[in-house]
Amino acid sequence: MIHREGYTIIATTLLLAGVLAWVVNHFLGHYKIVSAAGYLVILTMVVLVVQFFRNPTRNTVINPMHVIAPADGKMVIIEDVEEPEYFKGKRLQLSIFMSPLNVHVNRNPVTGTVKFFKYHPGKYLVAWHPKSSTLNERTTVVVENEAGIPVLYRQIAGAVARRIRWYIKEGDPVVQGQEYGFIKFGSRIDIFLPVGTKVNVNINDKVRGGETILATFE
Repeated sequence: MIHREGYTIIATTLLLAGVLAWVVNHFLGHYKIVSAAGYLVILTMVVLVVQFFRNPTRNTVINPMHVIAPADGKMVIIEDVEEPEYFKGKRLQLSIFMSPLNVHVNRNPVTGTVKFFKYHPGKYLVAWHPKSSTLNERTTVVVENEAGIPVLYRQIAGAVARRIRWYIKEGDPVVQGQEYGFIKFGSRIDIFLPVGTKVNVNINDKVRGGETILATFE
């Protein structure tokens, strides 16, 4: 399945690929090796763009005691930090880095009600830069789960990602594993939990959005 955010970009890419294929055939067609390489580059470009916008089905086992991964990617941060925007205090931060090859659909890590939402325009530092979470284009969402525990999660644009999409607002009920946003090209998601929350993953672990259990409330 292709995500709706990709329809226009994929259509544009296919049009460009058609034009480039015509150029290769018209001007380089008599150079067999060169034209074959040109067609391969065009095909690779199309495949990369289409695979980026894939939207696979995920089987989320809803559990109010679990925090589910909001995105595919690699765990790059697990540490206690000061969260200055909403909590203004110490929280456990879990961060997932999404490369351009990962699925970029963003899913709610918990079920509950959106208590806070804010969009921040900003810079486009590389997603693993320490200051990207406070300087880059980003959104902040706080959902209070069924046990009354607030969970903050933040979409962060990277050096390549320059367009964040979200489909929720304050007051909305959300369901664990349900899609809530999309980030176009490489990026990061941070999750902030109460200090002492049991963590079920390690640095460099690969996680699957909507399925991997990042942490457990006890």
